[in-house]
Amino acid sequence: MKTRLKPYLKHVPAVIGVALLIVAVSVTRHAFRNLNLGEIKAALNTLSAPVMIRAFAWSVASYMVLTLYDLLANYWVRSKIPYPKIAFTSFCAYALSHNLGFSTLSGGAVRYRLYAHFGLTPLQIAKVVAFCSLTFGLGGMVLGGAILLSEPDAVPFFGEQLPHYVLRIVGVLCCGVVGVYLVTSRTTKTRRIFGHRIELPGLGIALAQVAVATLDVTVASSIIFWLLPHVDGFTFWRFLAIYLASYSAGLLANLPGGIGVFDSAMLLSLSQVMPAPVAVSAILVFRLYYYIIPLFVAGSLFAGNEILLRGRALLRPSSRQVRFSEPEFAAVAATGTVALCGLLLLLLPLLGLRPPDFSWVDPALSSFAVQAGQYVPSLIGTALLLMAMGLSRRARLAWWLTLVLLIAGATFTAAQGITLWLPVVLVLAMLMVAPFRSAFYRQSSLFAGSMLPGNAFSLLVFMVCVLALVLFLPTVSDLSQTSWWDVVLSRDLPPPVRATMALAVLVALLAAWRLLRPGNIYGLPWDEISRGQYDAFGGTLPSNVNQNDIGVDGVVLGEDGRAMLPFRRVGGVLMGLGDPVGAANDRVSAIWRLRDLAEQESRSMAMWRVGGQFLQIYADLGLNSIPLGDDGTVSKQAEKEIDHPHLYICAASERDFYALRRLLPVKGS
Repeated sequence: MKTRLKPYLKHVPAVIGVALLIVAVSVTRHAFRNLNLGEIKAALNTLSAPVMIRAFAWSVASYMVLTLYDLLANYWVRSKIPYPKIAFTSFCAYALSHNLGFSTLSGGAVRYRLYAHFGLTPLQIAKVVAFCSLTFGLGGMVLGGAILLSEPDAVPFFGEQLPHYVLRIVGVLCCGVVGVYLVTSRTTKTRRIFGHRIELPGLGIALAQVAVATLDVTVASSIIFWLLPHVDGFTFWRFLAIYLASYSAGLLANLPGGIGVFDSAMLLSLSQVMPAPVAVSAILVFRLYYYIIPLFVAGSLFAGNEILLRGRALLRPSSRQVRFSEPEFAAVAATGTVALCGLLLLLLPLLGLRPPDFSWVDPALSSFAVQAGQYVPSLIGTALLLMAMGLSRRARLAWWLTLVLLIAGATFTAAQGITLWLPVVLVLAMLMVAPFRSAFYRQSSLFAGSMLPGNAFSLLVFMVCVLALVLFLPTVSDLSQTSWWDVVLSRDLPPPVRATMALAVLVALLAAWRLLRPGNIYGLPWDEISRGQYDAFGGTLPSNVNQNDIGVDGVVLGEDGRAMLPFRRVGGVLMGLGDPVGAANDRVSAIWRLRDLAEQESRSMAMWRVGGQFLQIYADLGLNSIPLGDDGTVSKQAEKEIDHPHLYICAASERDFYALRRLLPVKGS
């Protein structure tokens, strides 16, 4: 049952995120329908220069505290990287992950990229990523537990709905979890959790984790608190409860920057004690200081570092420059960036921007554009969210369509004259995604073979739905600032119109996803044909494979069909047998296709008897390497006995290593 549900469980975070966003937008729209943009501007004007400077100082302090996460983690893994490099990595990782969403994945991708260049091993980097994620959770549980125990009525939403003793029990559980972690860190060095052997830090580091995480949440929440006016009875402790609840909801949504969810939760809670425009102005400044400015600074620093590394590699091609395979990082970065752009266009009506003025263009085009209003941008935004899903699966068609949609969105918003920053953001996003074409190598279902009846039907359905959405333009022509979702939620339109709009968008998204999603990876059988092709590529299997001590279950081809990689299934592990062979420019895609096949089958990936040529790429995939003897055997003390290894075995976890050691020949056993 668990195996059957596993392919569906991985989509649960995305479903939760979309559901939270829909609820947040719907509640906010109805609660603040009369919120006036002029009032928000007036509230922003009341913020004095000393207040803005103080908020900016708190923002700088917050990111300085965040560097302590990585500093502690590096100390724990016995890294010798100097603090300036740790601070640079930490700032880039947090600034980008805060905005791109999927914080563990996006922050982890940045850390893998930078720490690998600074000399950390994949295992050390994995420990740093896990350490940082755990540390933040400890701080949230300490403060959350303290608030639930001392002032349960301060918790937004639940404080008025649930009995206080229930909330206090939850607070005791939160503090208890932290207490158990501290005691376990004092008494136990390793712990087995869900089949994985987890190494715990000592009590001193564990206490430092709790202290740093608590300080981080306190400093970050101070950015907004000191932007708010003084209200009798509204203490920092009560505000901290609001901030924790709102930030947790944003994290749970897995949306870029928690946009929509964090803001709605914060706005609804603060509006109970102060005017809504005042709360909105504080949230906007917080977004600017904590998200937008760090994003552009970190993005510029990270891009400059990448250019510097690539430039050095070009000037010194013979140097042992670290080589990275880019699909994982590019997919995470592109997914978050495009999703953020999609949300901006989708939520454009909530920004309260003025209607477009096309009096300077052709009257016919002007009439169409005024009718389209924010209806078309909301459709483009929805399509970009779908493209973000395709980019996360590394679909090539999604990459092409993303560029087209970003250009269309930038052109449309610029021509409308709504605002300057939005088309600039869309153009910057396009420039960020465009260079990584090679990272999106998977063929979409639409082009994964001949036009199948299912694909033809999906394409027909999609075209019908798009035509229906175009025909809706006359219906919304009097509502030029109306998005498609505003039409669905509007009580001023007939129910059949609202239902048709919702159905057209939903069916169009489903049909588009069926065409956009990558086709399944299929391994070819290991028969005379594939064996002959493998030999023609110059591949040679180890002798014990030929002797059937270790069989071959199949092979995967590179994206262009000019490289090949044999594999064997070993329990929950999909093990590649040697490095891929064939055309040099197609071998890396064969490695990634094996990784995709492993993910598709819900297995871990491993590689056996691989050389040093692609070792860095295996490390980028999160695989740790153990050297083998010249005879291909696993040595019990391999790292001590082998000074200059030529062959390696690579696996993602210690559990996988032990599973493979039972199958593979072991020296000295």
